[in-house]
Amino acid sequence: MSHDSTAAPEAAARKLSGRRRKEIVAVLLFSGGPIFESSIPLSVFGIDRQDAGVPRYRLLVCGGEEGPLRTTGGLELSAPHGLEAISRAGTVVVPAWRSITSPPPEDALDALRRAHEEGARIVGLCTGAFVLAAAGLLDGRPATTHWMYAPTLAKRYPSVHVDPRELFVDDGDVLTSAGTAAGIDLCLHIVRTDHGNEAAGALARRLVVPPRRSGGQERYLDRSLPEEIGADPLAEVVAWALEHLHEQFDVETLAARAYMSRRTFDRRFRSLTGSAPLQWLITQRVLQAQRLLETSDYSVDEVAGRCGFRSPVALRGHFRRQLGSSPAAYRAAYRARRPQAERPTDPEPTVGPPPPPGPPPSPYAEGGPVPLQTRRTPAPHALGTSASLSAPSENGREAYAAGRASLPGQRSGT
Repeated sequence: MSHDSTAAPEAAARKLSGRRRKEIVAVLLFSGGPIFESSIPLSVFGIDRQDAGVPRYRLLVCGGEEGPLRTTGGLELSAPHGLEAISRAGTVVVPAWRSITSPPPEDALDALRRAHEEGARIVGLCTGAFVLAAAGLLDGRPATTHWMYAPTLAKRYPSVHVDPRELFVDDGDVLTSAGTAAGIDLCLHIVRTDHGNEAAGALARRLVVPPRRSGGQERYLDRSLPEEIGADPLAEVVAWALEHLHEQFDVETLAARAYMSRRTFDRRFRSLTGSAPLQWLITQRVLQAQRLLETSDYSVDEVAGRCGFRSPVALRGHFRRQLGSSPAAYRAAYRARRPQAERPTDPEPTVGPPPPPGPPPSPYAEGGPVPLQTRRTPAPHALGTSASLSAPSENGREAYAAGRASLPGQRSGT
């Protein structure tokens, strides 16, 4: 899944300054960065594969700070170039940053700002998005990062429209990707943009990866909360909510359990998570529904009841908004991808009235949803956006509205 922005006329009209060359790619490395993410652009842009039909790039590996640069496993790297070499690059890639809570070096941020001002394409892979955000290059733009770090990115940089579902986001002159392997997807996308499908396909064959991956980060998302909420009293309320998603309750119920007014609870919840509690709650119910559709033969109506939705209509509306598919179509697509032997069997018939709905199984057991359709526009409920989110209630009226979005991969509450 990717988001390719087509509404960036200024970016499209930007020209490289005279000293920069389109074929030169500078990779900016920092000490403490993971070696896998760092190696992705080095492999994609630094190896001559012209024999396979892949046009050659010129790679400049630049140290973003004084070396040696330490990386995974205690390895030490020595970058052949410093920040000055970025001035020649038409593309600058930041593959990773060592800490999502500490600021990058100001000299490196200045170099990125100058590169962008002079028309260079700026790319952040995984936590590299935090460096781009610190430089102000993501302000007002759609972006993504690893789903686990998306809430922190949205909280630290509220002007960034963070969507934790995308594998990568192309906003013209600034591009970001999700974690680890999604960096390969974005680098292949860059080659495809520069040289066409044939070149990107040839490179993908050399790397033994698919030229395009469908789907996004949805299948990897879980219910994890930011670390900072762990010791907070609200953690007990959140835990209770996750254990009782099969029941019908609202944010007022959660506020009462926290002994707070609704207004205070909303403010406190948002300050800790970067998310509105209503959106978070809807998101958790949708994730529960997603897992039940994968692991059971309950009807859509039954799934709605077991996930705390007041009606199947409400489930369908939220499910389509967040996953781009109806519940029935999602189940059909998921089962089409699974061997027959792994599919759920029909429950044993029972005598007498059916038992009352109970807590559904955890939505984070092994397995995950199949890839969904490619999205081309930012989702209205993406982290950091101000668009409202609504879904029909039982009587057809718009029942829900929320502001800014949710936790990693979380999409929206009841």
